[in-house]
This record gives sequence, C-alpha cells and structure tokens, in this order.
Amino acid sequence: MKSALVCGAGGFIGGHLVKKLKREGYWVRGVDIKEHEFAPTQADEFRLLDLREGANCIAALTLDGGTFDEVYQLAADMGGMGFIHTAECEIMHNSMLINVHMTHHAAGMGVPRYFFSSSVCVYRDMQPGEPEMTEAEAIPANPDNEYGWEKLYSERIAMAYGRHSDMKVRIARFQNCYGPEGTWTGGREKAPAAICRKVAEAEDGGTIEVWGDGSAIRSYTYVDDMVEGIYLLMHSDLEGAVNIGNPEYVSVDELVDTVAQVAGKTIHTKHIDGPVGVQSRNFSNARIYSLGWKANYDLKAGIERTYPWVEKQVRQSVKA
Repeated sequence: MKSALVCGAGGFIGGHLVKKLKREGYWVRGVDIKEHEFAPTQADEFRLLDLREGANCIAALTLDGGTFDEVYQLAADMGGMGFIHTAECEIMHNSMLINVHMTHHAAGMGVPRYFFSSSVCVYRDMQPGEPEMTEAEAIPANPDNEYGWEKLYSERIAMAYGRHSDMKVRIARFQNCYGPEGTWTGGREKAPAAICRKVAEAEDGGTIEVWGDGSAIRSYTYVDDMVEGIYLLMHSDLEGAVNIGNPEYVSVDELVDTVAQVAGKTIHTKHIDGPVGVQSRNFSNARIYSLGWKANYDLKAGIERTYPWVEKQVRQSVKA
C-alpha cells in the first residue's frame, strides 16, 4: 500500500484530494492548522500542525517504518480576490514559511515524490482573446498581486531542491477551482461560491452586488477535474510548472447568469467598486493534455453540483 501526506487536508482542494487518494488505495495522513470545516476527513490519520514551523513539518513528514511515497503540499494562507488584496503580508509571510520549511525537510528526509500547488496568479494581466501563454512565458514575471509572486518564488524553491536531491518535484498551476465543501462566506470565498451564495440569498427577481463591471474573463475548474489532474501529474514525467484548467472562458456576468439559470431564478446585477484582479488570463493546457487529462465538467455542469450544496449551507445558516 502506498502512503501519502496531504498538507492542507483541512482545506477545500486538499479535502477532495484525500478522498481521491483513498479511492486509489493509499494510506493517507492529512495535516492542517485546522480541521475541515464542512466534511469529516477520510484520511487514515489527521494531525493538527502549524506548518509555518520547521519542527511541525518534520513531525508531519515522519512516518513509522520509513518515508512517505508521496507528499502533496497544498497548505497556504489564501482566499478569494477580496482576501488576496487585503492580506498581502499574511499571504507572503505565512505561505512562504510553509513552503521553505516543507520543501527543505521533504528533500532532506528522502521523500521520492513531491507535489506543489501553485496558481495561475503567477501570470500577468492579459486582454481577452490574447494568444494563450505557455508555462514558460510566466517569465519575465509580472503577477498583479503578491499571492502570485509568492507562488512563483515557491515554485523556484521546489525546483531548486528537486535539482539538488533525489526528490522528483511536480508543480501544478491551479485555475479558479470550485465545487462543494469549499468556503462560501466570510471573506475568503472565491467568485463561484460567492455568487452561488448571493443568488441563494436573493429572492426571484432580486438584485445581487458584483465587484467591477462584470466584463473580467475567467475560467473555472471543477474540483473533481482538478484532483484528477493533480493525480495524473504527480505520476507523470512532466517537470516544471503545468497549468491545470478548464478551457471554457466566461465573463463574471456570464458566471452570474449560469448560477441564476441553475437556481431557476431571475437575478439582476448591480456592479460596485471592489477588487477585480486581472482583466483576463489566457494560458495553454497543452502540457496537462499530453497526459490524457481533460475537463469533464463545463461551468454549467459544475455549478449544477455546487449550487445545491451552497444553497443548503445558506438555509442552514438562516435557521441557526
């Protein structure tokens, strides 16, 4: 039986990744600074550890009888656009400490395969319809936020340790992942969850507020597709960063329309000032496609699986 350590197992993608690894027959240890907010862990063992501290990284990586076959490093201080633009120091400080310590100790303790979760936030602002960028074209770098800069530097750390040890490093740049069992309120939620919440709270024919003018272009990846991409990449020979994302590009207003359609409501939009981020990011998925991966869920299919879950959370919060 293979063993895997999932750092960030109390988070959205990490929690789903644990489930994927268990389905594949792994013995899994989950580690996080908090337990999962919405779903009981399916990890064989779960430890509450603050991975900003090197000693806790060593404790997470220590396995009786040997070394973990695979380590998945998804732990980070992060959230949606509102959080990214207001918590720059926390993001740079906390996530960098996690990645410096975890990468260093994983290599030193002989971990054979190491996965790092990066982000498409490493790319510059682009215009809609601009030619897609490859992974290599993130350099020269010009991310529009500190979250992107932190991810880019952490990629370099992981690759450097990969070059100077026997640890095989795999890096995915995530693209706007969404689905059930993710943060949906409180300030750290991402756009799909936030829009689902607002539509669920609104009456039929009501109005919701949306940051910006609604024209910003995004691509959203359903969580089941994301964890499948992570698993394929980890077991591949692809070195360097690899984009994982849905090739379906939509505007924020189109996202609202999709959620409203799934909810069966007529929803009006009021555009207000707020952090929007880049106008667009257009990037190539050719490297992940080379492994046979494809997005099985378009936006509507993913929202059909996400909206009912968020709506249920809204109803339960009202009753409480």
